[in-house]
Amino acid sequence: METKGRVFKYPDNVDTDVIIPARYLNSSDAQELAKHCMEDIDQSFVSRVRPGDVMVAGWNFGCGSSREHAPLVIKTCGTGCVIAKSFARIFYRNAINIGLPILECPEAAEEISDGDEVQVNFDTGVISDLTTGKSYQAQPFPPFIQNIIKKGGLLAALKER
Repeated sequence: METKGRVFKYPDNVDTDVIIPARYLNSSDAQELAKHCMEDIDQSFVSRVRPGDVMVAGWNFGCGSSREHAPLVIKTCGTGCVIAKSFARIFYRNAINIGLPILECPEAAEEISDGDEVQVNFDTGVISDLTTGKSYQAQPFPPFIQNIIKKGGLLAALKER
């Protein structure tokens, strides 16, 4: 399993209120919420993101509240994966639960630039910056987590069992 797309790069400590501002949480419709993904930090994100594109961020991505809406809107926008130096633990867990692929790789997050084209192989953990020709090695998920992601989230994986 892999994704390939353009990079949208963000700084350290992007919190869940930046990913999906709380003022929109009066809706539970993922498509409606996704229209506001990242708007407080990058107003053009939703109009520019394409299926498979990749978010790259610094330390502590997804900090703040524990709402599952944050990884859900990232996934619903079509983002293929998030690569960060580190993730807030509850965001990390919520991302896996809803089937959003995420990888921690400080070197890749530091060196990959906004607008670069990257390819990510989730089975091997290899992140290839197709713009620069450089590759990075992230820790791939174990097979049971890869299965959760492939099935679209924890509930879908459990239903199939």
